[in-house]
Order: sequence, then C-alpha cells, then structure tokens
Amino acid sequence: MRVPNLIGGLRPQGTGRARRGAAVGLCVAALAAGAAAGAGPAAAQPKAAPAAAAECSAAYRIEQKLATGTTWRMCWRFEAKSGLVLEKISYQPPGEAKPIKVLNSAKIAQIHVPYDDGKNEYNDITDYNFGSGLVNMAPAECPGGTIRTVKVPESFSDTPNVKGLCTTTRSRGHAYRMQSDTGNKVFQAQGKDLLIYTVNKVGWYEYITEWRFSDDGAVNMNVGATGSLSPFDYDAGDGRGWPIGKGAKSYATSHSHNVFWRLDFGLDGSSATKVEQYDSVVSPPAGGQQGPTNKTTRTAVTKELAGDAQNMRWWRVVSATGKNKDGHARSYELVPGATTKYSGRRFTQHDVYFTQYNQCEQYASNNVRDCGSPLHGTSVDKWVNGQTLTHPVTWVNVGFHHIARDEDQQPMPVHWQGFSLVPRDVTAMNPLTPSALAGQNGQSNSGS
Repeated sequence: MRVPNLIGGLRPQGTGRARRGAAVGLCVAALAAGAAAGAGPAAAQPKAAPAAAAECSAAYRIEQKLATGTTWRMCWRFEAKSGLVLEKISYQPPGEAKPIKVLNSAKIAQIHVPYDDGKNEYNDITDYNFGSGLVNMAPAECPGGTIRTVKVPESFSDTPNVKGLCTTTRSRGHAYRMQSDTGNKVFQAQGKDLLIYTVNKVGWYEYITEWRFSDDGAVNMNVGATGSLSPFDYDAGDGRGWPIGKGAKSYATSHSHNVFWRLDFGLDGSSATKVEQYDSVVSPPAGGQQGPTNKTTRTAVTKELAGDAQNMRWWRVVSATGKNKDGHARSYELVPGATTKYSGRRFTQHDVYFTQYNQCEQYASNNVRDCGSPLHGTSVDKWVNGQTLTHPVTWVNVGFHHIARDEDQQPMPVHWQGFSLVPRDVTAMNPLTPSALAGQNGQSNSGS
C-alpha cells in the first residue's frame, strides 16, 4: 500500500494520482536584441546584425565548461509529472568550432512499480505527479555545485519554490592512459563530468534522478531509489517477500522498479535521425583458421520497433545531416545497464522502443494525455504499429527487482538503474587527445 509521506502531511491512498491537467512548463525563450547607436545620418550607418536568439533565458540555461576543455549546454524546465526535463542539449569538445547538437529533449517517462503479490501496482510518474514531489536539498548534497530554485507546478508543499536542482562537476577517474612505444612517456588524463540531479519523494521512496554529461561526449542517465521500505507492505510470508527484523515474522513484499526514459534526438540540429541495429554472430574455426570468426551485420530500422537486448546486439541513432572531420556520420550508441526485465505487462516486455514522434506520446504507461482516440492506447507498446521512422523517439526500459534485505533499513541504501549514450564517430578522434598524439588519426602506432 502506497501511503505517501510528503511535505505538508500524509496523503491518503488514491488521492493525487492524476491530480490536475497537463504539466506546466517553465522555460521561456529569451531573445537578445542588438541595436546600433549611430552618431551620423541613418543612411550612412550600417545596421548591426541581430544577435542570435538565445536557446532559453539565463535562469533556465545550464552551461558548463569542464576542466578538460569540453563544454555542455542545455536548457531545463520542470513538469508536474516527469519533473526535470532537459532540452536543446549540445556538446562542444576541444577542437570543435561550434557546439554539436545531441538531443532535443530527455526526461523520465515512467517509474512502474508492481508488487509481487499482485495487490498493488503504481505508475509513480503519472499516478503520483512525480515532479510535484520535488524536495529541498541541503548544500552538502550538492558538493562544489549550485542548487537552483525550482517553481514546482502542482506542488504538494505550501511553498512551491523548492531548492531542488543541483548542478555540479565531479571527477570520474581515468579518461585514458597510454604508454608510448619507448616507454619513456605516459599519456593520461582524469575525466570530468557535469552532474545534474534532483530528489523526488513518492510515498516512502525518494528517487535521485541523475544525468551525467562527460567530457568525452558520453551521457549517463540513472535513477537511484532510496528512502524507506513501505511499512504497509509486510504481509508476504509465502515466498514473495523477505524477512526483515528479528526472526521470520515481518516479510517485506518484493516488487519491481521499471524505469523508462524518453529521448528525442536532434543530432546536428535535425530530428530526422536514423536508427540502426547491429548483431554479431560467432562461428567456429573453419578451413584452417586459428580461431572463431565473428561477423557483424547492420540492419536499418526504418519502421517502429520494440527491441530486445541480446548478446552482441546494439543500436545507434545516426545523424542524417552531420559528419565528423573524417567524413563519418555522427551517431550515439545505446549502452544498456544491468536490467531485470518484468514480463507482467506488455509495455515492460521490451528493452527499447523506437516510435515515430507524436507530441501526445509522453509517458511509457498510463499516458494521461488525450490522444484523440481510445484506439491510440495509453502505453508505448501500443504505439509501435508500423509507422515509418522519419523523426524517431527512443524509449529505454531498465528494470530492477527489489527483494528487500536487512540492510535496507534504516534508511535504505541507494540502488541504481540506468544506461548510457556513447558517442560513435561524433568526433574524428578521441576528443581529449593530447596534442602530441594529434597526428595519429588512423594510425596504429602508440606514440613516441
């Protein structure tokens, strides 16, 4: 039983599940106007070129140049349901004259929580207005960074202005390490990340929604669940729970967290991206070969797809307009994290979905928007119906089966689930290549 413990008091089961209409966006575009002040006659004064339109106003802009020289830029807004939405995301590594646009938008599209005993099942994003549960963070929770104030739409609190958006930077360890042929020199660098996160409270759980933008162009998306085990779910003594506390009296009911992300790519400023699937097959040695062979094939995904991760299978989203300096099409590869696929609902039975863009399709399940027809369906599996992909939207599903343990109380340690987007041919070389190795593009030698 989900009985939220929220700021402003307890909210009984069932209330606030689909509270009020569509989410309210906050980002307002700001235009910077340039004016030339002339001392002489107007005809003699050439007009200054108008300043470029800003992607968003300063209050909703995130721009961070990392110590290694890479700059990430994006806009943010906040929804009552999904919470933080990142938009107009671009990446500019050292050596690139202008930003490379990566994503039009990215957000959490559902956290589906079914309990093993079948008595309770929740869509935490849409049933509980996930974004409205944003909580304040103390400065210690955002070390070295800045906590921004968010005006939370449909807030559960009496105070809708929440200090709840952290932007900071962190080291992630080695970005690379390479010893020269002679052994006289070691090339190494420590990688840096821009880290953006919020904490949202839903019932007894507190979700940390984390976005990591790395200096090598990778993006890591994670959700961490922490807080408390629900004190109302201790009635499973039939193998669908785990004994918590003294002896074997109180059994915490096991359950799943199925998290969906919605990604709208805009590589090189175009939404007309392409999707490709790669599969590799290993065959035993034949004809005197020393070892097995491995053949990789590419399949163009031209129509909507519900895809399943398999051994040696991966997908990439490819720019239709941009190429790197080597003349190769820019792309981003999907790298799934550890997952436990939940088979109880059709929309959770696949790892990735590619659907044709539809503004109405915003949430992977319990899509609360009126899409014009009951036949349209309210979950992402219903939207894979054979349309040609001219503007694909990517949905990634990562599951975690939570079988509680004694260590989960109290408080419960964070358990993480997520995936990565890794640049593939976005730049012609490692974007962090040291100058001494800059001439080795396409060469196999390891440096001097």
